[in-house]
Amino acid sequence: MEITLDKLLASRDHRVEMQQRLREKHPNMTLVCLTVIMPGNIKRNLSSIIISQSAISSLLNRFESHIIDVVIRDLETGYEAYVITNLPQHDAKVIACDIEDTHPLGRLFDIDVFSNDGIPIKRETVGFQPRRCLICDNEARYCMRNRTHTPKELNEQISKMIDAYVQQL
Repeated sequence: MEITLDKLLASRDHRVEMQQRLREKHPNMTLVCLTVIMPGNIKRNLSSIIISQSAISSLLNRFESHIIDVVIRDLETGYEAYVITNLPQHDAKVIACDIEDTHPLGRLFDIDVFSNDGIPIKRETVGFQPRRCLICDNEARYCMRNRTHTPKELNEQISKMIDAYVQQL
């Protein structure tokens, strides 16, 4: 199913509302939010399901005994997972960055850790480099902003990553 820009923007608003509710429900705990990086207007397909399940499994395994609450949402705009942990924000962000950098599909995971005021903690504040583009060596945000690569190129690269990952299983 193709997702319109309006649906995508509404899903982001709902995600922010969910984050706020979880922060209010669990004050003084750390909020971790997982989404999948899936370019284009189809956010829910076999590829996104493989990525999401791998991401959620990795997240739950890595935070394991520090999890206070988990919410997983399977939406037409893609999977979302929220983890409330008793780990300090810094430690949670280090784990999130490590998952993104070491998991075979980690470059397709977007794992945000939020400060108490709801602002995502940047990778650089915990000693990690900015995320790199899936295709070239530029910073991912640079290529995204400038639309350096076509959706077709990005989807081909994502397919290669998923194929390699599935073959390892």
